[in-house]
Amino acid sequence: MTSRPTAHRPRRRASLVTRARILDAAGQELGRNPESSLADIAEAAGVARRTVYVHFAGRTALVEGLAADAGEVIRLAVTVAKTPSPDPVSALARFVLTLWPVGDRYRTLIALACRNLGADRVSELLSPARDTVAGILARGQRQGVFHTSVPPGPLSRALEAHLLALLDSVNSGTWADDGTGAATAALIAAGVAKDDAASTVHRLHGAGRAQPPL
Repeated sequence: MTSRPTAHRPRRRASLVTRARILDAAGQELGRNPESSLADIAEAAGVARRTVYVHFAGRTALVEGLAADAGEVIRLAVTVAKTPSPDPVSALARFVLTLWPVGDRYRTLIALACRNLGADRVSELLSPARDTVAGILARGQRQGVFHTSVPPGPLSRALEAHLLALLDSVNSGTWADDGTGAATAALIAAGVAKDDAASTVHRLHGAGRAQPPL
């Protein structure tokens, strides 16, 4: 026998929608101005400030919510990147394309989390992505498709900084990209020839294989 939906379920769904709207507004406002107040975020989300406090006890709790949200997105990107593939070039491009649509959350997390949550929490959240990229780079270096002038770990962090700079350019309006330019740039920075990088990204993006399972 199928159980009837209980009365609290619509309220629960509405609460989750409101929480998600607050987090989206927080990501946008804090990405634009790290000093944005909870009142600014409430206004951007279209809710009363007291509604923000219903979901988050304060600024630190709100940033932790953003961090947890970004952490889940990173986990999904890592899952996509770990799809069995003999080609590290495609794996790296797929990872960047998967993460790019939610890159502002990633960027905002790095900008705020060290100050609000501490370096250990940031490392905990970002290490799956960093380790995954480092693993892809190590495999590509062994196969001779990525340059070997920089070890995989430092190269992973360098690519991360490069992509964050590109996200800042998009956020400031000085560049527009759907992720293909960023993924191509990441491959080139890793040592892939320009034409090969562009064709790999075009193939993956066109096939729709890099969309995150959100």
